[in-house]
Amino acid sequence: MRHPPPLLSLWVCAALAAAALVPLTGTASAAAPACTVEYSVTGQWSGGFQGAVKVTNNGAAKDGWSLSFDFADGQKVTQGWSAKWSQSGTTVTAANEAWNGALAAGASVSAGFVGSWSGANTVPTSFELNGVTCNTDTTDPTDPPDPDPGGGAAPVLKVSGNKLVDASGATRRILGVNRSGAEFMCVQGYGIFDGPVDDAAIRAIADWKANAVRIPLNEECWLGLDNIKPEYGGANYQEAIKKLVDRVTAHGMTPILEMHWSHGQYTGNSAGCSDVHATCQKPMPDARYAPSFWSSVASTFKARPEVVLDLFNEPYPDRATSSLSEAWACWKDGGTCPGIGYEVAGMQDMVDAVRAAGATNLILAGGLAYSNDLRQWLAHKPSDPAGNLAAAWHVYNFNTCSSEACWDDQLAPVARQVPLVAGEIGENTCSHAFIDRVMKWFDDHGQSYLGWTWNTWDCSSGPSLISDYDGTPTSFGVGLRDHLKTLTG
Repeated sequence: MRHPPPLLSLWVCAALAAAALVPLTGTASAAAPACTVEYSVTGQWSGGFQGAVKVTNNGAAKDGWSLSFDFADGQKVTQGWSAKWSQSGTTVTAANEAWNGALAAGASVSAGFVGSWSGANTVPTSFELNGVTCNTDTTDPTDPPDPDPGGGAAPVLKVSGNKLVDASGATRRILGVNRSGAEFMCVQGYGIFDGPVDDAAIRAIADWKANAVRIPLNEECWLGLDNIKPEYGGANYQEAIKKLVDRVTAHGMTPILEMHWSHGQYTGNSAGCSDVHATCQKPMPDARYAPSFWSSVASTFKARPEVVLDLFNEPYPDRATSSLSEAWACWKDGGTCPGIGYEVAGMQDMVDAVRAAGATNLILAGGLAYSNDLRQWLAHKPSDPAGNLAAAWHVYNFNTCSSEACWDDQLAPVARQVPLVAGEIGENTCSHAFIDRVMKWFDDHGQSYLGWTWNTWDCSSGPSLISDYDGTPTSFGVGLRDHLKTLTG
């Protein structure tokens, strides 16, 4: 999908008078937590309250910090100070200002806010600093979390004919969900994720019997370009993604990292925006940054071969030119493409960048028409020296190729030669009759699919699988959840 819902804007105001803080930590243990957060309600009145947080960094020095926590009773932050405050759903984020970003080992920083409440004003109990759990986590912030004892290692997937197999040679299918947020929150200046991505939130996905999570990324945020707030880009963004990958694999699920939004100004047919920056879906990735993005991502995860790399979300060079042959040539080889005003990175360029970095990870490549058209995919398949490339495809009930007749005609020939992964399936009806048909076709052909999307958006305005991050399904999500529970993967 191409458009997330609008986000809530918050503002910063003046200073808070000093107030006593009540620590949430219990009896001290021999090993100090990586960070300590003290939260207090310093004043409360009918419908409103004033709060404060004090963050102590017990780990390595930080050049920037971002604290996140969740409200349990629908409270809303309305203004704040000494941090950039934002809120998405129940999740609140406080990121450093330019003047208080440096946080030395053992140092503390305080910030305050004003909020609204109704019915109850329960104090948050779980906090994360730069993606690391505070008050109870005993690891250094630079270290990955220990695997969850209830999970298992994610399999390393390889292409074998038209199937995916694991290290033992057993056939595997990718069956799971998308977790949107990291493609748009950072470039819009609100944070990194939309909603919680802590262990409980990832466990809820695993509880649906999903075995994979597709994670959309933003090219500019990963690279930390100048238009991205430092607290949400570069090293901070990369570290947050690595932590999420760790949590996904700890529950035995395959993480799929894909480049969703990219740089490059396009104002032609079906343009999502006129912005040169990575704020919407572009017809193709840009040659200026995309190879560097994939070289960096591949270098980061080449020692993690269980991570799957999805090259580009939904190409549509066919909308920029009336010639299908020109569109497919642009898709594969990039360069100067008709109707696109910037230099394009083709699929071959990105495969080459991944392999040159030394990564042998499974690669996915989607076709034309927002990844809904694979008719010439086999004829334009990029060369992969690792032989580990599969086809990606997206379908919604409003797409052109959305019937079994089309799937038999266009998809079946591809699925007979290479593995086929439906990276996004969904419908805008807030029901699941359409994806039921999609899942049946893919089950019958032994191929893979992932539902869009594991976010608590209004499913009447777009495909949203859940109404709560505890895994409560929408009437659309019920179809995927119940079907996954009937399969073994």
